[in-house]
Amino acid sequence: MLSEFERILSGAQFKVVSKLLESTLAPDLRQMEPPKAQVYVVDAHAARQATSALLTNILERYPAGKLIVVGAEKHEDHDVFSLLRSGVKGLLTYAEAREQLLQALPLVAIGGFWVPRQVLSDFVDSILASQGRRLKTDSVANLSRREQEVLDLLLENLANKEIAGRLNIAERTVKFHVSNLLSKFGVRRRADLILLCFQRNVNRA
Repeated sequence: MLSEFERILSGAQFKVVSKLLESTLAPDLRQMEPPKAQVYVVDAHAARQATSALLTNILERYPAGKLIVVGAEKHEDHDVFSLLRSGVKGLLTYAEAREQLLQALPLVAIGGFWVPRQVLSDFVDSILASQGRRLKTDSVANLSRREQEVLDLLLENLANKEIAGRLNIAERTVKFHVSNLLSKFGVRRRADLILLCFQRNVNRA
């Protein structure tokens, strides 16, 4: 798998540093010293506990590091949600990685997500459901009705064109409202806005 990753990434704009794990035992992975990197592509072939230990280790040592987890098959929802809560930004199967890894890397490197839209939407829903209430943000009182509608659809991880279709408005109008939302919440990317909203874990009227 390591050689396959190296082959896929041979034409990437990133400098690739490979590390073969000498152990897949959780205690060993918690203690190992991973190389410092902007993005980590982790092969999740080990047991879930071991993978979790490795991811925790990386983020504790390098909090700014971005994580992409690659596995043999799609994870169960509870596994996916656990990975996202731990700070994972990208999820791919081995088959998907062959086609999508080169596209995922630059997006994840700047703080975006490479996660199926439905998965991200379900994750947001699970966070809200676990609180037994709907989302509200500190800035909600400052939002116009249209901005609130756009925010609701952003939290479903819809693209601008899809939001425009839902609200029957021009795509450029959606871009205008998204820009205003980013400014009001003090974030630069829509992915950061989504995270900010569900991390606050407060009600939305």
